[in-house]
Amino acid sequence: MLNPFKKKYSAEELSLFRFMSKIKYFESLNYEELSIFAPFMYLRSFSQDEVVFFRNDPSYALYVVKNGKVSLRIDINDKFEELTKVRPGEPFGDNSLIQNTKRIYTSVVISEKAELYVIPQAHILDIMNDNSEIRAKMMTSFANLYNDYTTTLFKKYKSAFGFFDLGMVYDERR
Repeated sequence: MLNPFKKKYSAEELSLFRFMSKIKYFESLNYEELSIFAPFMYLRSFSQDEVVFFRNDPSYALYVVKNGKVSLRIDINDKFEELTKVRPGEPFGDNSLIQNTKRIYTSVVISEKAELYVIPQAHILDIMNDNSEIRAKMMTSFANLYNDYTTTLFKKYKSAFGFFDLGMVYDERR
């Protein structure tokens, strides 16, 4: 039986929810949970070579590429090395899910134009603080993503053994 009191969503909202449900952090959320984020997703346009944020900037927002491409880069001795390219449907700036963090890389638009959803950290943290189920789902996705990063790092380290001292990474944390 149909529930006559169930919220109905517009075609635009449904399109946004389908897009969001493909993004790692939001993939386990239902439409009702996704609807809480929708009012805080600001669509911004960027031009080629425009910097989205610099390394060491405060991590005040999570970004999701709607269209275009963004390069994530680290700076080494006044030069940039590309870590990856972020494509439509992919998030970046994910350390914004953690309070009081700074960016660890620089992000630059590399396509002619790009549209990015910007979700301010304050809204994400408020939503997660008010909704423990959403927080659990998002932080599980966050942990899985970082586990994937670490696994990939270790695989690459093994294939390039001796290139750098991985132990330095763990010693520096103490």
